[in-house]
This record gives sequence, structure tokens and C-alpha cells, in this order.
Amino acid sequence: MKNKTAKIAAFFVLSAILAACSQPKGLDVVGKDSVRAFESVLSAIPGNVSRDEANGGWSLLAPDGTVRFIWSENYGKSPRYDVMLELDATPFTDAGLDVGRLPGNYATHDGALIVGTKLGYNDLKHKSAPTPLSSYEQIVDHYRGAIGYHGSLDHYNIDLGDGNLFEWAKDFAVNGAARQDQDKDIVFVLNPKPLIAAGVDPKKVAGWLYAEVTVDIDGKPTLVYKFLKPFNLR
Repeated sequence: MKNKTAKIAAFFVLSAILAACSQPKGLDVVGKDSVRAFESVLSAIPGNVSRDEANGGWSLLAPDGTVRFIWSENYGKSPRYDVMLELDATPFTDAGLDVGRLPGNYATHDGALIVGTKLGYNDLKHKSAPTPLSSYEQIVDHYRGAIGYHGSLDHYNIDLGDGNLFEWAKDFAVNGAARQDQDKDIVFVLNPKPLIAAGVDPKKVAGWLYAEVTVDIDGKPTLVYKFLKPFNLR
């Protein structure tokens, strides 16, 4: 069991946001390739990608239907956040969560928890009718610092604020072939600290893995705990 846990933890090595903001836009390989990789995610589960009118953008639903990644198409019109996770609150309330004790970056709605961040307030312009992919490209174009890359795992991620992330594989085929014990195509990541402070017993949260992972803090690999929900899309 310990070996299995070690393998899981090894897979979920997470990096802090490795922004290449100082690079000229034309040389931003990570930003550009993250668009291609994100398009692969959208193409892999088209039935799980939909318009989200309530949040003014788009939604990618996890295969088990318990959590969504949501991204706005126009930050000047986003009702709450520009990028966020919306997740079923039940596993957390069953594990002791008192929603009244959650910090201000959390909201509740119809049995769901919502956590995310504002990227800005600019009125984004699309060349044609907005699409899920063009709306992601707006993040790369205007808020490149929110996009991260972890080289050893070939995973991209988007920073949702306060240690929360949405991650996806750079290449599904290589992701699985090279790392059989790390074969996850998308991962929803939550910072457990505010949830634990609000009463959650992390070992009792059904459906989420509570694991110690490595992140890069001030250039140094540091072990921290995260709530993780990983999926293969093939």
C-alpha cells in the first residue's frame, strides 16, 4: 500500500506557476503549446464541454460528473470569477465542512462549492463568435502568468488562486506510454488548508485523493498536501 501511495504521490508532483512572462509573445512556446494541448482535452470529451450561461463562459465536466472547470469568455462580464472549479459539496460536508467558515474565495450554490479567481476586468474581444478554445486563448494572450508547466510530467496547468489548479497532459499518448503509474490526462486540484480549517476531516472526503505532493516554492521542491481528482480521458 505504501508503494502504491508513493507512486500516486510521485505522479501528482505539481509545480508552482512557471510563468514565462518576460518572453516575447512570439517566443512563448509553453503558452502556444498549452493551447494545442487544451484543444486535445476538449476534443477527447466533447460531450463534457458545454456553454455556461450563468458564468458567462464554458464548462468542462469531469467524467464522474462531480466537478467542473469553468472559464469565462469576457472578464468584463463575469458575474463572479473568470476561472474556477465548481464541485459537489456533499463529500466535504459529509466530512465535516461548515460552509459558513469558508474564506471569501469560496461560494456556495445549489449544493455546490465554487472556488476561483478574477484574472481581470477587461472587455475581451474575439475575432469571431467565442468558442471554448478561443476563450482559453484569451487567458494565454492576456494573463500568461496564470498558465504553468511542469516539465518532468509534461503537464500544463491554470492557476485558480490560493493553490487551486486545473491540470492537463501535454501529450496524452506520451503521458501514458512513458509513465504507466502516472497516466492521468486531467487533474482537478484543491488546496486543502481552508477546507480543513472549516471543519473537513481530509481522510473522510469520498472521491478525492488526499496526498502529499511536491511543489516548487521559491525555487525549492517542497512537500505539501492537496486534494486531487484525476482522470484518464481515453
